[in-house]
Amino acid sequence: MNEYAVTFTERETAKLLPVEIDTDAIGANEVAGHTLATLISAGTELNSGYLGNNFPRQSGYAAAFKVEKVGENVSGISPGDLAFCPGNHASYQRKPASQVIRLPDNLTPETAVFARMMGVSMTTLTTTSARPPAKILITGLGLVGHLAAKNFQACGYEVYASDPVTSRRQIASETGIHNVLDAVPLENTDLSGQFQLAIECSGHEQALLDAAGAVRKRAEVVCIASPWRRYTDLLIHDLHRLIFFNYVTIRSGWEWELPRQPEDFRTNSVFENFAGALKWLAEDRVNVDNIYTKYDPERCQQAYQDLLHKKTERLAVVFDWTT
Repeated sequence: MNEYAVTFTERETAKLLPVEIDTDAIGANEVAGHTLATLISAGTELNSGYLGNNFPRQSGYAAAFKVEKVGENVSGISPGDLAFCPGNHASYQRKPASQVIRLPDNLTPETAVFARMMGVSMTTLTTTSARPPAKILITGLGLVGHLAAKNFQACGYEVYASDPVTSRRQIASETGIHNVLDAVPLENTDLSGQFQLAIECSGHEQALLDAAGAVRKRAEVVCIASPWRRYTDLLIHDLHRLIFFNYVTIRSGWEWELPRQPEDFRTNSVFENFAGALKWLAEDRVNVDNIYTKYDPERCQQAYQDLLHKKTERLAVVFDWTT
C-alpha cells in the first residue's frame, strides 16, 4: 500500500512523496506502526541531505509512532502503545524491536522525539571525567547545545552557555537555562580558567579556540558539532599553544562512541541513554516546551527553507503526522 515520506529530490528541494511498503508482513523481532511525530536535525539533514549531492533520498532522525504490529518474539511492547525510534520522516515506521522504546505513559509524541537530540550530549555526559558540581561551559545554543545545557544542568553541574545570537540566548533564558552569555567569558576573572569541561556545539573554530582558553588546566574540550565548513582564518598554532600550555584534552564528541546496546564491561549505551532521555522528558527534568515549531509534512519544503534561512522563531521543527 502507499504511505508517504519526505524526500529530497534535488538540492534544496523537499517533497512529500508516496512510497510503496508492505504493511502486512512483520518479522518476528520487528515492531511497526503509523507515525505521529518526527524531528528534523537541522545540522545533519540540511548539510548532508537537503544541500547534498545524491538524489533522490529520504531523511530523518527521530520518530514517535503508534504501535500496530508486533513480532512474535517481541516482549514489552504491545499494539496500541506509543513508541520512540530513530526513524525517518515517513508516515509508517518499521523497526527492529531493539531500536524501539515504549514511551512513558504521560509523554506526548512531539516531546518524545527530542530524546534523540538529547542523546547526542548524553554520550559526553557518560564519558567525561568532570563530575557535578563542576562548572562547565557550552558554546552554541542551537538545538544540540540547548539540550546539552539542560542535560548537564539537570544532573547538578553549574552550567554556563554562550551564543552570539540574541534569539537563541532569549529562548535559553526563557526556558530554564540559568547562566546565558553572549560570548565565552575569557575576560571574566571569576569564570575564565574555572571550567572543568567545555562542550563545543556550534561547529565554529573560534568557539573551539575560545573554549580551550577558558577551561582550567587538565580540563576537557569536547567537540560535539560537526565542522561543516570553515568560518575563519585562524592559525592552528593558536590552538596548539593552548593545548600545550593549558594541558587541555580536546576530543571528539561523536555520539556513537558508546555501544548501541548494553554490553558487559561498558558504561551505558546509546539506547539506554535514549530511554533515560525519555524518562527525563516525562518527569519534566528536561523541558522542551516553546523551543520548536510544528509543521504539516506537506509543508516540508517550507520547513527546510525556514531552517536554512533562519526564519523559524524557535530552535527546532517537528513534523505532525496526525493530520
